[in-house]
Amino acid sequence: MKDLILTIVKPLVDHPDDVHIDIEDGSNGVTYQLSVHPEDMGKVIGKQGRVAKSIRTVVYAAAGSSQQKKIFLEIVE
Repeated sequence: MKDLILTIVKPLVDHPDDVHIDIEDGSNGVTYQLSVHPEDMGKVIGKQGRVAKSIRTVVYAAAGSSQQKKIFLEIVE
């Protein structure tokens, strides 16, 4: 899942080397915390959050029912 997120996000940003994903495995699910360069935050979120919503839709669809735990994607500063 981490590779999928990186594949989607890296072409969107100007600083692809600053894209990092931290994984937190909790009792209610797995949370992927995406952090990007501050200048790229607007590109990842998009107007009215449309890009972020699209990224989440693709990630959640890819996880589907193959995962036992629920998947969450957070975009952090």
